[in-house]
Amino acid sequence: MLRTKSIFILFFIYCSFSFGFQTEEKLPLLDVLGKLEAKFNVKFSYSKNDVQNIVVENPNDSDSLNQIIEKLNANTILNFKLLNDRYITVSTINKTITICGVLVSGNNSQPLLGASVLIANKSKGLITDFDGKFQLTEVGLNETIIISYLGFETLSFKAKDVMFTNKTCKTIVMQEKSEALNQILISKFLTTGLQKRLDGSTVLNTEKFGILPGLIEPDILQSIQALPGVESVNESIANINVRGGTNDQNLMLWDNIKMYHSGHFFGLISAYNPYLTNKVVVVKNGTSSEFSDGVSSTINMVTKDEVGTDFSGSIGANLLHADALLEIPISEKLAFHVSGRRSFTDILNSPTYDNYFERSFQDSELTTNSDNISESDRSSEFFFYDYTAKLLFDLNENHKFRANVIGIYNNLDYDESFTNSNNETDSKTSNLKQENLGAGASWNAVWGDSFITNVSAFYSQYNVDATDYRIESDQRLTQANEVVETGFKLKANYKISNFLNLLNGYQFNEIGILNETTVSSPSYDRTKKDVLLNHALFSELEYKKNGTYFRLGVRGNYFQKFNKLIIEPRLNYRQKLSNQFALKLQGEFKNQSANQKIDFQDDFLGVENRRWILANNKDIPISESIQGTFGVEFNHNNLLVDIEGYYKTVDGITASNQGFYNNFQYINATGKYNVKGVEFLINKTTNKFSTWASYTYSINDYEFKTFDPSVFPNNVDIRHSLSLAFNYNIVDNFKISVGGIWRSGQPYTKPVQGNETVQSGNTISVNYDTPNNENINDFMRLDASLNYKFNMSNGVNISLRGGILNILNRENTINRYYQVDSNDSEATIQVDNKSLGLTPNFSMRINF
Repeated sequence: MLRTKSIFILFFIYCSFSFGFQTEEKLPLLDVLGKLEAKFNVKFSYSKNDVQNIVVENPNDSDSLNQIIEKLNANTILNFKLLNDRYITVSTINKTITICGVLVSGNNSQPLLGASVLIANKSKGLITDFDGKFQLTEVGLNETIIISYLGFETLSFKAKDVMFTNKTCKTIVMQEKSEALNQILISKFLTTGLQKRLDGSTVLNTEKFGILPGLIEPDILQSIQALPGVESVNESIANINVRGGTNDQNLMLWDNIKMYHSGHFFGLISAYNPYLTNKVVVVKNGTSSEFSDGVSSTINMVTKDEVGTDFSGSIGANLLHADALLEIPISEKLAFHVSGRRSFTDILNSPTYDNYFERSFQDSELTTNSDNISESDRSSEFFFYDYTAKLLFDLNENHKFRANVIGIYNNLDYDESFTNSNNETDSKTSNLKQENLGAGASWNAVWGDSFITNVSAFYSQYNVDATDYRIESDQRLTQANEVVETGFKLKANYKISNFLNLLNGYQFNEIGILNETTVSSPSYDRTKKDVLLNHALFSELEYKKNGTYFRLGVRGNYFQKFNKLIIEPRLNYRQKLSNQFALKLQGEFKNQSANQKIDFQDDFLGVENRRWILANNKDIPISESIQGTFGVEFNHNNLLVDIEGYYKTVDGITASNQGFYNNFQYINATGKYNVKGVEFLINKTTNKFSTWASYTYSINDYEFKTFDPSVFPNNVDIRHSLSLAFNYNIVDNFKISVGGIWRSGQPYTKPVQGNETVQSGNTISVNYDTPNNENINDFMRLDASLNYKFNMSNGVNISLRGGILNILNRENTINRYYQVDSNDSEATIQVDNKSLGLTPNFSMRINF
């Protein structure tokens, strides 16, 4: 009996294995086609070149002809088509397949979220999900798939190499670029396209940018305000405050060209076209020794840098402006990128324009009526434009040359007409122009596996020119502020090992600044021009191995005019304690020789009152900063908790840089400010949504030893700042974002109660009390936006975006000061500047 059972079991096992081997047997396709022709009395038409090297599973005897054809279509690169009951064609023509893959890092086998997977010559594509997975359907068999990810080598291959078979996806390993020790740490930070590096810097990838509350496009300088410690106290990108600093303390680079102007509409729109900008790197501390200036932050904008093979571009418009960009391949080694944008505000007014105009020009000559002019008629016309161009030439894989041009322009015309005493109509036109022109060139050379050099040079010119006709006094006032800077940089990167890099370099800068004022009646002319030369050597060592990353550098700056040497050490350290926890330590010394003076007496039509001035090492010293940061980071299952404490002191600021509305308004003095604070961020992301909350607490005080009191709150002392946001993908192509901002009001100074004015000679002025001892009401704003994207045709897609700023139409005061009452010299008038009210905007973009 036992023997019979054993025989039965062995027979069962044998049959099972025989059946398994039979179903999994692989046969040449040619042999299978011959058997099918005999069995089903059909004829296959094919080319032997298409089928001779293909093997397939041996069809089941129970399968019908249609079932076998379906399996062959699904599991081979061939297209089987039934012409009739007798004839079947076999070819690769018009064959479409489904491709599927999982992207992982070659360094740690972790999935890569947010990588671009595109079909060459088409706009069809997607980004990988949290598991690094992608799947595209109806892809041509021989179409080229391009996969790219910041910090990794770009991959390209034929679609048939990642064909979706047997319900499994091919694992694709992406290798990190050999020179990139400072790798991407978090691939989706707050929203798609925002990423965080090991050194704590934030990367905004505009091409992959998702959605942020209230924004209808990836406006560079608006987007970075989502970061903790970055905000604008007066709602202007021309006044971005990074950890309590002023806007002129931010170093702004566009393809290595130093820029002196950042906004259109006098600060409400970024002047940099986001669609040609590939990435923006924001550094708040621990800056590389390669960079100087910008004692508060570095904002480094880099445009697309690859010589493509396909013509592509996009055009778009919103309720303020229209723009276009083209990427034109000239040959395999040469390409040309060009973009342009212009407002149509001088032709068509929209509700968005009306709100922006009211916000930008409130409390200026354009909106403030003069009591001295009877029967006056006022009108204004404003427009802006910008353009960029880039020439890319790859001599070979190791030598690449680039040349860039950027132009930014704002123009405001203001007309006044009135009836004079002779009953005749007279008119005057005033004008204000702002422009920044930049040009640069670079040569990047790879001399081997371990040695890379880069040579770059730039020219930047910034101008503000104003002509102000004052009809009540028949006086013509002209003002000019010009900055001209040229720079040259040579840097060499030596790869000592796979985990150690050495960077050395030299930089030369020459900067000249002109300030000029002329008055027609009485005749007056004042011109001041300063020039400063700076030579710098820098060196840094960068190390990354296992869970340790550090960058240790030093920079020496020699100012030839002053015979002054400033040494600046830099430190950036990150230690991974476990798979979830890490510690961060950053520190830097920096300097800045050009700053902006706020001139209340000689402003430009009451609209622009900032002038660039140059350090003279006397009453205008070189500003020097010291900053230290320590932080703890927790990152697990797409939950990020980041806490950083920082201390920063900036010495060598002048009272005229600060824009005081108090008794120090017209006093020349030098001092410093000290700011200390804590930044907290929590961010949770999934495939469908991302939500975050950030909170900053800081104390920011001035110290001017010649003032009484010598220590008082900074103009941008925002003690508490909180932002909340929620992004949700309803479907793959439809996204919404809702978020809010709350922060404590900025300080201001009240007049002395009961003694509001004071007279000195014939001049009556406001008699201010203790400086910055009061705060305006808290600022609060709720914003929302949505984005819908769809394919219009093969290679063309359309993106529709809508956004609303200040949904609740809350009236926020962003600045407060006082003037002497013209009707009562012993009283004052409170002047409040308001933020934007409810402001909708809409955009449409066509990508091809």
